[in-house]
Amino acid sequence: MPTRTLTLAAVTGLCLLAAAACARLPDTDALIQRHTRQAARFENARGPLSAQKSAAIVAELKRKSGDIDILDKQIALEQAIVGSPLTLGNQVTLLQDGAATYAAMFAAIRKARDHINLESYIIEDDAMGQQFADLLLEQQGRGVQVNVIYDSVGAFNTPKAFFERLTSGGVAVLEFNPINPLSAKAQWLVNNRDHRKLLVVDGHTAFIGGINISSVYSSGSATRPRGKATGNIAAWRDTDLQVEGPVVGELQKLFIETWEKQRGKPLADKAYFPALKVQGKDIVRAIGSTPDAPYSLIYVTLMSAIGNAEKHVYLTNAYFVPDPQLLEALADAARRGVDVKLILPSHSDSDVVFHAGRSHYLALLKAGVRIYERQGALLHSKTALIDGVWSCVGSSNLDWRSFLDNDEINVVVLGREFGQQMQAMFAKDLDASVAIDPATWEGRSPMLRVKEWGASLWQRLL
Repeated sequence: MPTRTLTLAAVTGLCLLAAAACARLPDTDALIQRHTRQAARFENARGPLSAQKSAAIVAELKRKSGDIDILDKQIALEQAIVGSPLTLGNQVTLLQDGAATYAAMFAAIRKARDHINLESYIIEDDAMGQQFADLLLEQQGRGVQVNVIYDSVGAFNTPKAFFERLTSGGVAVLEFNPINPLSAKAQWLVNNRDHRKLLVVDGHTAFIGGINISSVYSSGSATRPRGKATGNIAAWRDTDLQVEGPVVGELQKLFIETWEKQRGKPLADKAYFPALKVQGKDIVRAIGSTPDAPYSLIYVTLMSAIGNAEKHVYLTNAYFVPDPQLLEALADAARRGVDVKLILPSHSDSDVVFHAGRSHYLALLKAGVRIYERQGALLHSKTALIDGVWSCVGSSNLDWRSFLDNDEINVVVLGREFGQQMQAMFAKDLDASVAIDPATWEGRSPMLRVKEWGASLWQRLL
C-alpha cells in the first residue's frame, strides 16, 4: 500500500464512510466449537486420500513435530471451516523483499507457454510497472494468453493509457469494482476492494504474498544498512511465496472465480488446469476470503490457530488494527504461557493506521505479549508462525478491512521444515527491531496518547 495522493485518500474516505456500517466479524468460538470433531482429509495430485491414509499423514506430522498438538487440532478445524483441501506434494520457496520476488516472477513469466494470470491490488505506471507491462506484452505476442486483474482504488493513480496499452496488445484486462458505478459490470460494492496479490503461470507455478507491482518494493531491506535508502525510495520489507504443485490449482480457481464474479469477458480457451505433478513435500492450503462469504475464512483460520497454540505465536504484520476477539486471543495465549511476539512497523505510509495499532499496545503488553517495531524499512509483510509448524503468508493485514471488506488470499503451510525457514526469517526481522518496554510505553508523551485516541475512533473504517 504505497503512499497515495490526497485525491485517492478522499475517494477512499468516501468509500469507507459509505459502506462500513453493518458488517460484523463472526463469533469465532462458536464456529470453531462446531467443527472440533472433524477428521482431517488430504489430497494429492490424483485426488482425495482415504481416511486411513489421511490419519497416517497426521500421525507422521505429529511424530516429526514432537509434543506439539496444534497439528492434531488445527488440520481438521481448518478443513472443516475453510473447505479447501490440504494438498500434498508441493514445493514452497520463501521470497524476502521485492527484488527476489520480482526476479522469480520474471523468470517464471519468461518460461510461460500457455497463459499468465496476474491479480494485483496496485499496478503502478513506474519503472517496475513498465517492466511488467513490456514482458507481459512480449509473451502475449508469442501466443501466451495474459489476463490481468487490478483494483480500481489501488490503481487509482495509474493512467488509463497504461492499461489501454496492454489491451491493445491483446492482454485481457479487468478493473475490479470500478469506482465509477456506471462502469461496473457486477454488483457495485464501493468498499469491496481486491487486495490480493497473485500470479499464476501455466497453471503450474504461483506467487502469493504482500508485494504489489510498484517500484517501491524494489528497494528491499535485506541488502542495505539499517535506516538507509536508495535515492528517494525508502526500503520496504515484504514477503512472498513461490508455490509449485497441486495447490496451484486451488489458487487458479480463486483467480477465475474473481474474473467471473466481476463479469469479465470470457477467458481465452487455455489449459488453466493442467495435470499437476508432485513437486516437493510441503503440505499447503490455499485460502481465499471475500465479503460475499458469511465470514472471513482467513480470519477464522488464524483465530483457530492462535487459540490452539501451545508454545509460540509469532506474527509480523504491516497494518495492525485488531478487533476485540483477536486482541483477546493474543492476550489469552500469552496468559496461558504461550510465547507471543508481534513485529509491527516503526513507521507507516498511513499515520492513522499506525497510531490506531499503537493504541492497543498497553493492554497487550500487560497481558504478556511482547511487541517489537521493525527499524530501517517500511514493514509490509503479512506472515504468521505458530508452534513452529503452522505458517501463513499472504495479502491479509490484521485489520478490519482485510477481514470484512477486502478480497484477500493467503496460504497455510504445515510442517516443521518450512517452519524453520519462517523462524529464521522472523529472527532476522527481530534483530532489526526494537522491543517496546512496558514501563517506558506507559510513560509515553501525552501527544502520542492523543494521536492514538484519535486514530482509534476510526479503526473500524481503516
